[in-house]
Amino acid sequence: MNTILILEQSLNGLQFGLMLFLLAAGLTLVFGIMDMINLAHGSLYMIGAYLVATFSQASGSFWLGLGLGVLATVLVGVLLEYTILRRLYHRDHLSQVMGTFAILLMSNEIVRIIWGAQPLMLNPPAALAGPVMLMDGFSYPAYRLLIIGVGLAVALLLWLLVTRTRFGMQVRAGAANREMATAMGANVRRLFTLVFALGAALCAVAGGMLGPLLAVQVGMGESILILAFVVIVIGGIGSIRGALLGALLVGLVDTAGRTLVPLLFDKAMGPEVAANAGPAVASILIYVLMAAVLFYKPQGLFPAHD
Repeated sequence: MNTILILEQSLNGLQFGLMLFLLAAGLTLVFGIMDMINLAHGSLYMIGAYLVATFSQASGSFWLGLGLGVLATVLVGVLLEYTILRRLYHRDHLSQVMGTFAILLMSNEIVRIIWGAQPLMLNPPAALAGPVMLMDGFSYPAYRLLIIGVGLAVALLLWLLVTRTRFGMQVRAGAANREMATAMGANVRRLFTLVFALGAALCAVAGGMLGPLLAVQVGMGESILILAFVVIVIGGIGSIRGALLGALLVGLVDTAGRTLVPLLFDKAMGPEVAANAGPAVASILIYVLMAAVLFYKPQGLFPAHD
């Protein structure tokens, strides 16, 4: 184990964690303000990736495709909120889970009908296809560095939006106490729609940025949705800073575990055990992390009311 490997895996974990944050931020706001368990959030991530890939192929420009894909996903999200999800706000959590899970399954089939079952290609910008030399003996893909930069920029803009604007004040008030926010004059229905639109936009950015690294395919939202829920449980429901810290922790633990645990098993117990047990142990580390956080802080690291 050397410095280059540690640095590379740290950057991979940072990149993955920031993209998880984009998903978890919208999910935690919807959960915290609307008190709604939205399993359809993963569908918006998948739809966003498909729309970005489609517009990029049609226009020949990754950036134009990303912008158009984000706008189109926002429209899909607002339409979904207005026509279906609005009717689930006052239902119990079981009804919300069943309703949004049905939307998730239907979204998969709709995407399969429109785009087919084969993965869709999404290429990064040609100028960022190669590596960047960061230090002697260590180069890192330029596109992954772009993802880190975009993730940090979006996190900063989201922090400014939540902490420095009237909309952000209403969002924080709604996350802490929805009834009091309503009594103080907040337009809750409009706030819900805006929050859902913001969450859809963040999903599309994450899907579009991760598309060139991961396969743009049917069902891609399910696995990452589970990780997003782990993030908001660790960070605290309704908390943006909790979502950021939780996403970074999950990203670093998941990435480091998948690389370092097999290496440690190989040194301690041999290559056969490392090949069989290493990946299995690595895959549960984030859930061990979640259990440890919940044991010491059941409300998460940064609950919305703190």
